[in-house]
Amino acid sequence: MEIFIAALIFVALCVFGLCFNIIFRKDGKFPETEIENNIEMRKRGIKCAKEEEIKLWGKKDKDGNPVACDEGGCGSCGSSSTCR
Repeated sequence: MEIFIAALIFVALCVFGLCFNIIFRKDGKFPETEIENNIEMRKRGIKCAKEEEIKLWGKKDKDGNPVACDEGGCGSCGSSSTCR
């Protein structure tokens, strides 16, 4: 029983440590982690997996260039399997 209580306290402290910044942040917003909405990831050229797959394996235009998502990212594609 002592081990269970110690493990429970340890897990509670870990959870509190992970959410401390989110709970006590002044603006109270959760950090944006979706690539399509994160400006910093887009600046660094990081693209979502769906966009990369379409670029590599998707439809090609008449010159053989891939038809990919526009700069709006995956959010512009919606739920369709191909862009444009």
